[in-house]
Amino acid sequence: MDDPVRPLLSTYMERREDLLRYFRVRLRSQEAAEDLVQDIYLKIADRGGEDIDNPAAYLYRLGTNLMLDRIKVRRRAEARDAQWHGAHVSDIGGAQIVDEASPDEATAAKLQLSRIVEAIKALPPAAQRAFQLHKLEGLSHAETAAAMGVSRSSVEKYIMASLKLIVAKVGRWP
Repeated sequence: MDDPVRPLLSTYMERREDLLRYFRVRLRSQEAAEDLVQDIYLKIADRGGEDIDNPAAYLYRLGTNLMLDRIKVRRRAEARDAQWHGAHVSDIGGAQIVDEASPDEATAAKLQLSRIVEAIKALPPAAQRAFQLHKLEGLSHAETAAAMGVSRSSVEKYIMASLKLIVAKVGRWP
C-alpha cells in the first residue's frame, strides 16, 4: 500500500452508507445526501499523495465543508431571487404583476449584455475566472481567492482591472 489514496478510498467505501445517513439527516433529503457523498468521492479520487491520520474524520469534515458551501451558494441565489422579485414584481389587487421592459429597452439591454460578454472574453484568463466567481457566482473576494489559489489582493486587482476594461469598452449603463 504505497499509495496513500488507497486507505482513504477504502475508508470511503466502508463508510459510504454511514456518510449517506449522516448527511441525509442534516440535509433532510436522500437525493441531496447522495449528491454530496458522490462529491466526496470525486474530491478524494483526485487527491494527491499526502497522508491522512484519520481518514474517517477527514471524510466527514470534507462532506461538512461541501455541505456548507452548497448552503452558502443556495442562500446567495435565494437572496438574489428575492431582490429581483422585490424590484420587478408588483402586487396589484392581490395579483402579482411582473414589471417588464419595453421592447426598445429589452433590445438595448441585450446589446449592452453582448458588449459586456465580449469585453469579459478579452480579459486575461485569471481575471476572467475571478470575475466569474465573484460577480456571476456571488463568491466573496476571500472565497474567490481560495478557489483560485491566489491572494485576496490579487482577486481585488483582477476585479478592478476587469471593471475598468468593461467600462472602457462598453461604457456605463444609465
